[in-house]
Amino acid sequence: MTQRIENSTASGGARSLGWAGYAASTWAFLFAATSFYWALGGRIGVETIGEAITGPALAGDPTILAIVWITGALKVIAGVVALALVQPWGRRIPRWILLLAGWGASALFLVYGGANLIQDALVVAGAIPTPAGLGAVAARWHLFLWDPWWLLGSVLFALASWSCWVYGHERGGH
Repeated sequence: MTQRIENSTASGGARSLGWAGYAASTWAFLFAATSFYWALGGRIGVETIGEAITGPALAGDPTILAIVWITGALKVIAGVVALALVQPWGRRIPRWILLLAGWGASALFLVYGGANLIQDALVVAGAIPTPAGLGAVAARWHLFLWDPWWLLGSVLFALASWSCWVYGHERGGH
């Protein structure tokens, strides 16, 4: 009896976290759209990234533009992974691959966003010098927008992965 109640609670909790997969995919697709916009020459918000990337990107440097296109494509892949974690068609993918991708993305976003948040907080506080490739304006944008954005992605991917793990575990696998 206790086992059924625990499984029922776990299942309800996992299903109620299904929104996180949709939120994570929205997060990733919006992020990808920003990259594609900048890769196509869009200028709005470009000053928020950092001088080392902004200048060459606006000048049409093919290496920087290729990097921006690639990061956009990786963000689209992340969005598809987020959907696969909560969509029925995701069951066609071995569960361990989905969980590795979901938890891996969450960990990567956490480390990247967290490390940058600490560095950018120190830069904005004047405790360490501003890196030449970043600039003072971009440091503030990173601290108050981009670093928390990465951390939000980490939380959303963790919740979506948790949902997949709990729901798949109860059903005997994805």
